[in-house]
Amino acid sequence: MGRPLNRAVVAVVFLIGALPGRSSAGGQTTTFRLDSLNGLEAVHAKTELATYRGRKALRLVPVPQAENGDDTMLAILKASDFKDGVIEAEIAGSPRPGAPSDARGFVGIAFRVQPGASHYECFYIRPTNGRAGDQLRRNHSTQYVSFPDYPWFRLRKEEPGVYESYVDVESGAWTKLKIVVTAVQARLYVNGAEQSALIVNDLKLGVTHGQVALWADSTTDAYFSNVRIR
Repeated sequence: MGRPLNRAVVAVVFLIGALPGRSSAGGQTTTFRLDSLNGLEAVHAKTELATYRGRKALRLVPVPQAENGDDTMLAILKASDFKDGVIEAEIAGSPRPGAPSDARGFVGIAFRVQPGASHYECFYIRPTNGRAGDQLRRNHSTQYVSFPDYPWFRLRKEEPGVYESYVDVESGAWTKLKIVVTAVQARLYVNGAEQSALIVNDLKLGVTHGQVALWADSTTDAYFSNVRIR
């Protein structure tokens, strides 16, 4: 994001649907169709079903902020338990009407989410940056963060350019993300590219496991479809 992240999280429980896992060459695969309201824990958000750009999707909608002012929204897939493997999802994000001028449509996927979303790793994109006329802004199109200790602004200050990069993304368009995680390394692939757009070799939570969550900033009109975990 472009603004500080705060620590405390207030959870509101909602629902989401998942297909049963099936065996594959890479191991067990679970597909979350996101076409019903079953099995989701929403944090600082509510969920609703929508049709977006001709596709059934799940939408994250902000709720009034808690006293701590945390501006992130999560929808935790309660049936997920992820350590190493691959997460694939189709996402779309654009700034909400009336959003601040620094809103970029922040939307992504969190993983290894700890209970209550107290800690998690996350890759997200800033869709309005992808085709901006300013090259420096384009260079901030993808981002890794580790909540709560390593927000974007700390990582950018301490190691500029290491935890974010350019990729061609478009505001409001459906975008395919693939996250590949092994121990303390994670790679982000965008729109089916063979090469990763962003590599992180030192995941800040270390080697751990947790749930997977849909993630967005409260200034974002965010949609999610076809999440697969293996």
